[in-house]
Order: sequence, then structure tokens, then C-alpha cells
Amino acid sequence: MFTLPADEERNYFPVRSRRNQVFLYLERTARLFARLIPRWVRNRATKKAERWVIERLNGEDGLGAIFPAMVNAYESLAILGYPADHPHRVTAKRAIDKLLVDRGTMAYCQPCVSPVWDTALAALALLEARGGKASEAVINGLDWMQSVQCRDEPADWRDYRPNLEGGGWAFQFRNAHYPDLDDTAAVVWAMHAADPQRYAESIRRAADWTAGMQSKNGGFAAFDADNTCYYLNDIPFADHGALLDPPTSDVSARCAGMFGRLGEQRFDTVIRSCVSCLKNEQEVNGAWFGRWGTNYIYGTWSVLVGLEMTGESPRQAYIQRAVKWLQHVQRNDGGWGESNDSYMYPNEAGEGRQSTAFQTAWALLGLMAAGEVDTPAVRRGIEYLLNTQQTDGLWNDGGFTAPGFPRVFYLKYHGYDKFFPLWALARYYNLQAERV
Repeated sequence: MFTLPADEERNYFPVRSRRNQVFLYLERTARLFARLIPRWVRNRATKKAERWVIERLNGEDGLGAIFPAMVNAYESLAILGYPADHPHRVTAKRAIDKLLVDRGTMAYCQPCVSPVWDTALAALALLEARGGKASEAVINGLDWMQSVQCRDEPADWRDYRPNLEGGGWAFQFRNAHYPDLDDTAAVVWAMHAADPQRYAESIRRAADWTAGMQSKNGGFAAFDADNTCYYLNDIPFADHGALLDPPTSDVSARCAGMFGRLGEQRFDTVIRSCVSCLKNEQEVNGAWFGRWGTNYIYGTWSVLVGLEMTGESPRQAYIQRAVKWLQHVQRNDGGWGESNDSYMYPNEAGEGRQSTAFQTAWALLGLMAAGEVDTPAVRRGIEYLLNTQQTDGLWNDGGFTAPGFPRVFYLKYHGYDKFFPLWALARYYNLQAERV
């Protein structure tokens, strides 16, 4: 039987909960008295909200550098009476336009862009493919990321950590108010693997910032620390049920792995408390929930790779449970595939309509991190990747690869079926070479 731990981050859409009913009652009651609020009070609140939005407009990268916030900001400025030619509205509109992709026969709007995340992962794949040697392309990518590190700019995470030195990276080209711990850990991993001396100062600042953002339970969230007031998901306009940014297993594992790779004794306590959190978050079947990638295969890969870098022995029972789960959900063609349906139906964890190259790569990287190299499951997975590689050397999987908000909004990372299979094949080749 598959059950979920008591983690409200995945329990979206509370069904007529008592808290939800209380909030609805309060909201409908307060609405009756809305006209009695003095005009000066309403104007003061509106001005405060206006100043908050304008401070975060983020130029042509947009509020939060993500489509929903950018559209709402543009509409808010119009409602507040800003003319169409006002610089704030012109810039906000330009930010939205930059998300549009027109390919002649088709057009679509991107929800956001992910250059930092993609560059870090591509660098890691290329480093593995070159046996750990950094090519010119990798150095160019890492140098660019060094130039966009968020340092001491104003940022919302400072509300809870006002005295912490900045040092993270955002997900997008520019989004200084919201650096992302997941991106930061991946960038540090790539920089340390490529040239720890060249990027020493960036690595130090990022590691210190990440350690300072650890939540009380030992885990790490994407943008904040201890953002766990789950009752807020029941307020009437939180209709997607994911208003918060609590610690998650995938981000926590990436951060723990980063600290493990750095090997600095001052982070030992951070690692121990994070590993303890990961043990508590493991599902009864051995998998881990993947908040930022689909889904339990992604979460399990993230944790197993992170644990390997912290020095956890793969012989431990909880790691072997994860290995057995990955072996159990391997498909008959040798690959792995999981649909986003598992966010709605967790009993379908690890299941999907077909295998995908990127999820096969995740499973393989996770298994190899747990010491499973020369095993039937890994060999079959490698054969699947070799058999599905195209003549141009790449792979091409359709469909969505990650949630924006589970059960609500899904994303497609166009690079996932390119650099993850390369990473897995190169990792397998290198591990086999070490065994000779």
C-alpha cells in the first residue's frame, strides 16, 4: 500500500476542510462591511501594494520573472491609472512580449525562462562527458553565471534572514528579489567540479548563503526558509493550494550534496540535519516526492545523488529501499517513465504511458549513485538510451517534464531530453572505466 507522509506541500486542494470553511465564512462576512472601510485606509493599503509591485517590476525580465505575476502586474498598473505609454507599463508589456515564441506555423507563450538552471545542468553533463575536464564551452557558461550571481541586492528572503550575506543565483536571466536555492546548489556543484579555485569566491558566498537559508526541519526550500504556514493554503483566493514555499526533498538533497562535495567541516551539522530530514521524507515504498520535476523518479534521483555526495553508505537499508523501488518501476523496454498523473494519484508513482529518455537518465543516475553499476537494471537502461538516440546524437521526448504547481500547471524543459541522457551515458562509461 502506498501512503503519503504528513507533508501538506503535496496535498493540494483541501476538500471542504474546517480551516477552509472558517476562512470562507470570515471572507464573506467581512465583505458585508467593505463599504465601511474609510477611503484613506483603502488608499493607504493600495499605495503600499503599488510601491511593492513597482519595486519588483524587474525591468524587461518582469515581476518574479514569471508569466502570471507579470500579467497581474501589467493589469494592476492599468487599473491604477498608469497610461499605456508610461515607462512602467511599457516595460511590463515588453517583459510579457519577450516570453512569446513565434515559429511561423505555431506560437506559444513561455511561463518563464531557465538559463541558469539549464546552463548548470548542461555544464555538469559536459563535465561528465569529458571525464571531469572543463571545456571552453563549460568555462564560458560558468563565467557567465559568475557574472549574474545575486549578491547584496534587495530580496524578499531577507525578511527572515536580514543579516545574511547574499550569494545565490536566480532561475532566470535576472530575478534578484528571488534567488533560488536549487539553482544555487547546481551552479556551485558545476563550478566546484570545473575549477574550484577560479570560482572560489562565488562558491564561498553561495555556500554561506545556502547554509543560512536552512529551515528548522533541516531541509531547504526553493526561495525562502521556514515558509510553512500551511493554513494559508486555505484562504479563498489560494485556489491552486500551493501558496507557500516549504522545504522539499529534491531541493534539500541538492543542497546537502553541494555541501558534501565542498567537504568543509563547518557544514557538517548542516549536512547531518538535512540527511535526517530526507530520511523522514522518504515514502514507505522507498521513493521520494519530486516537487520540481516529474515526480517520484525525479525526487528519488535527486536524493540518491545528493546522498552519494554527502558520503552516505549505499548499503544502508533506506537507500536500498530506494534502489528496489527504481528497479521495480523499470519498464519492459528497459526505460523508465512517469506521468504527471502521479501528482493526483500517488499510487501511480513511477508509472507512465511510455518510457522517456530524461526519466530513464534520472533513474540510471540514481541507481549508479547508490552503487548499482554493473547490474541488469542499469545495463537495460543504458541499452534503452542507446536504442532511442537519434541520428543527430540527441533524444526527443514529448510532453511535460516538471510541475510549476502540481495538479495545476506543468512545464516542459526542452533541454531535459538532451543533457540528462548524455550525463547518464557518460557517467556509466566513466564508472565502467574505473572498474577496469
